[in-house]
Amino acid sequence: MQISPTPPPASPAPLNLHGLTREELRALVVSWGFSPVHAARLWNYLYYEAIDSLDAKAMPDLPTKLRARLQAKTAIGLLPVAHEAQSTDGFTRKFLLTLADGKKIETVLMRFTGRVTACISSQAGCAMGCLFCATGQMGFARNLTAAEIVAQALHIQRILKAQAQGECLRNVVLMGMGEPLANYAAVMRAAEIMRDGNGLALGARRITLSTVGVVPGILRMAREASPIHLAVSLHAATQAERAALVPDAAKRWPLDELIDACRTYVETLDRRIFFEWTLIDGKNDTEEHAHAVGKLLASAGMQARDGMAARAQVNLIPLNPTTGYDGAPCRGDAAKKFQAVLATYNLPSTVRQRRGLDIAAGCGQLANKVKP
Repeated sequence: MQISPTPPPASPAPLNLHGLTREELRALVVSWGFSPVHAARLWNYLYYEAIDSLDAKAMPDLPTKLRARLQAKTAIGLLPVAHEAQSTDGFTRKFLLTLADGKKIETVLMRFTGRVTACISSQAGCAMGCLFCATGQMGFARNLTAAEIVAQALHIQRILKAQAQGECLRNVVLMGMGEPLANYAAVMRAAEIMRDGNGLALGARRITLSTVGVVPGILRMAREASPIHLAVSLHAATQAERAALVPDAAKRWPLDELIDACRTYVETLDRRIFFEWTLIDGKNDTEEHAHAVGKLLASAGMQARDGMAARAQVNLIPLNPTTGYDGAPCRGDAAKKFQAVLATYNLPSTVRQRRGLDIAAGCGQLANKVKP
């Protein structure tokens, strides 16, 4: 019998530098026998300069031996662009980026007055199955690493530097593909790296995590005093209506349990929580629906009262239509009427500016549109 030779063991994947905190990077460089000064310079290259290479041209001030060690043992988070689309108004650019294993994720550059925001992904695909979400319609592939999350913010930062218009990345929203609280450890590590004052220097209040309502993750954020903003996709004020829109999440974490977790979050951290409400014509955009959400949040003590600011803000988002869902965005002045009702409950609200409708800017839409 012929015995096939044993294949050689696979070489370990290089260490991705964008997954390290500044202290971890310092420890690595020092462990190789180099000065901490070189670690500080390397960190500056990675984040302030947003380098796209580990060669001498990108890092001229590092010792040759350190650059050689970095090239042999490490990598940086470069994500090749599989497809790019830019809106006709110039405010939005959407990128379909390729991970090392060939999976695709979406990252969006959005311009608003006086600021640039990156909308980034935390997973390839999503397991939550929200009916109106294109990512939910495609299913789940895998979690992203912290380095892959940070790499998306750096992708946007490099674009802004190349344009040389004096812009810099000001806000990050984890509202792209995936459920961030289902990838808790990697997301929080990425947030820590992006918050570093000597790097991207994004203040904690400039990073917002959006969840469909993963109760254990919300409670963990409260318990660990996570400094970043929390947004909860609510979309309905009764268990039955929520189950019709986000069936998997509603079944696992019923509405009363979710609201209790949100109350715990705001009371523990003494911080406002954002509730996202996708306005779908005829399904959840009427004044009756607005009264229902007003009563729900007021019953949880989140409205402004007794000289105290509201503990909740409702972000109203007209639906981005997808081919896998037959709903339509709210019509006419439905959003304004919804806002007016919420105001009677002392609940602040905003109508989200819609960006990139002509380039499939909704979460998961570009990935579904551009097939391999």
